[in-house]
Amino acid sequence: MKNNHLIRSFLAILCLVAVWNLGTAQSRSSQLVQVLVTPNKADWTYGKNQEISFNVSVIKHQVPVQGIDVSYSIGWEKMDPLQSGTLKLNGPSSLVGKPMQTNTPGFIRCEVKVKVDGEEYRGIATAAVAPEEVQPTQTMPADFMDFWNKEIAALKNIPLDPKLTLLPEKSTATVDVYHVSFQNINNSRIYGILARPKKAGKYPAVLQVPGAGVRPYDGLVQQAEQGLVTLQIGIHGVPVRYDLELYQSLAAGPLRGYMMNNLDDKNQYYYRRVYLGCVRAVDFLSQLEEVNANNMQVWGGSQGGALSIITAALDKRIKNLVAIYPAISDLTGYLHGRAGGWPHMFNKDNAPFMATPEKIANSAYYDVVNFAKHVKVPGFYTWGYNDETCPPTSYYAAYNVIKAPKTLFLVQETGHWTFPEQQTKIFDWVLEKANIKK
Repeated sequence: MKNNHLIRSFLAILCLVAVWNLGTAQSRSSQLVQVLVTPNKADWTYGKNQEISFNVSVIKHQVPVQGIDVSYSIGWEKMDPLQSGTLKLNGPSSLVGKPMQTNTPGFIRCEVKVKVDGEEYRGIATAAVAPEEVQPTQTMPADFMDFWNKEIAALKNIPLDPKLTLLPEKSTATVDVYHVSFQNINNSRIYGILARPKKAGKYPAVLQVPGAGVRPYDGLVQQAEQGLVTLQIGIHGVPVRYDLELYQSLAAGPLRGYMMNNLDDKNQYYYRRVYLGCVRAVDFLSQLEEVNANNMQVWGGSQGGALSIITAALDKRIKNLVAIYPAISDLTGYLHGRAGGWPHMFNKDNAPFMATPEKIANSAYYDVVNFAKHVKVPGFYTWGYNDETCPPTSYYAAYNVIKAPKTLFLVQETGHWTFPEQQTKIFDWVLEKANIKK
């Protein structure tokens, strides 16, 4: 029992952090040895045919290490390297490989590795080449919105059947917290955590959609204390307040690789129920008497960043969105010689069994780039160039086709994680759009 209590306490801390990171985080860590890779432009962003070069420094005890051998590779992200080799660091900083130029929009990554006292350390930097010109490789089906409009119309015939269970241990002096569920397609339910102010009134609402994985949730309680109704959902049709062991078993068993399940049939693909479940979550929020249905936002990172864009495109009741390094973007990039979006279903490892004509065609109905073309509401976006989970090539392919008002907070060195400054910017934007003074 004591161990279960400790696990639940640790999970609570993780879930609070996940409110902001909202993805499959690659957390920054402090290491004894740091490998610093530096592009020759301060903003890491190049025009076509501008010379790109990288320098490397290895730092130990905050002092450059000299006379040590490092290995390097340089090339388009997720692709085979164009250059690779080793070099000896003969000064505080050394040029890595040969300078290069290209007229192709995209992202060129330099990776450097070094061994110090038997331990391997690694650093990367990624140069953006005309990122504003990256365009999707994915096709747009002629019946794309017809398909989704019919799905949403059918969804309206399913009773919502909302169920709320108060969680006194999670509630605060000003906010009530509930474990909730409501009906979705295929006799399934969506589960989540609702937090709403106790004081009577009409409040703006935020739907927080999850990053990839299978986990419990604690809700956005602190945000609700600022004067929001918040709904944090899971996508897998299971309650979100069980012990960790259940979610670990599901992740290792029936939900392993869920993001690729049943892509042979667009009517059976795993994300069909997920995307419609996000619309159903908007239905749930809209029917709450304390929600101002004219002021609802959606917010998420990684898989959640994808779901934010998708939900805003499918449901006109959403008035603003936040998307952090969105996944599921330009999935077919790998079939055109460049990086594609997570879950990398068509890369060289997965292509032998995933890159069938049926799966490629069906992926177009679920690709963020096609939803991005239908976004009509303002959005806040934030990411960096060093993301190795959701390649920047993939999410720029989506971002560049969005015609609605958009704000990008670019922090070049971030990977699949965020700085506190990004988290602050996100919530400031959410509060501003909710007409709440900080």
